[in-house]
Formats: sequence, structure tokens, C-alpha cells
Amino acid sequence: MLFPFLKPHFSDAGFLAFLVAAFIVGVLACGRAGRALGVADHGSIVWDEIVPFWLVLLMTPEGWLWQLAAFFWFRFFDIAKPQPARWIDGHLKHGFGVMLDDLVAAGYTLLVLALFKVLFNG
Repeated sequence: MLFPFLKPHFSDAGFLAFLVAAFIVGVLACGRAGRALGVADHGSIVWDEIVPFWLVLLMTPEGWLWQLAAFFWFRFFDIAKPQPARWIDGHLKHGFGVMLDDLVAAGYTLLVLALFKVLFNG
């Protein structure tokens, strides 16, 4: 995972700007890769998961337990695809849709982590 090597070179705002740029590049790259592979969200395309998960890590409390929980919650929401991610996955078959459904999974992950932080860390 590149996050621990990249993040120290940025402020939080700078890393957020980097993530926005990475998301835009991902829309283009995932769209092109999907067309070349003949499947919009081919399993070999992983940039759509990396960028949103970096956003999750940016906002996750310090500590390996929090990061482990963040990973499992992100994977859960990425697989379960709660609405609107399910609709996006089924209807937006291009680079933006490929990136956006994982961004929704990141949003759900951050909500769950925030709830756990409030409940267990006061």
C-alpha cells in the first residue's frame, strides 16, 4: 500500500487535492481500460478501489485497529453495494460510474467509523 509513503509529503488539504486529481485520472483510465477489456468494471481494474480507500485512510483515526476496521468496512460496502452504489454500478457503465460506486462505499465506511468513534472513544 502506497498511502504511508505518499501521505507524509502532503498536508491534509494537499492530499485531498491529490485525491481529486487521482479520481479524475481514474475516471479517464478506468473508462479506457474498461473499453479495451470489453467489461466496464473488469476485476483487474483496481484504481477505482485505491483512490476512495486512500480517502478513507486520510480520515481514519490513527492506529492499526482503526485502519483494519476501515479496510474491512470498505470491502464490505464495496461488495454489498448499498444504494446508491448499486444503482450506479448497474446504470453508469463508464469510468465515472466505476469510480463513483467505490466513492459511495468510502462514504458509508466513513459514516460507520465516525459512529464507532463516537460510541467507543467518546
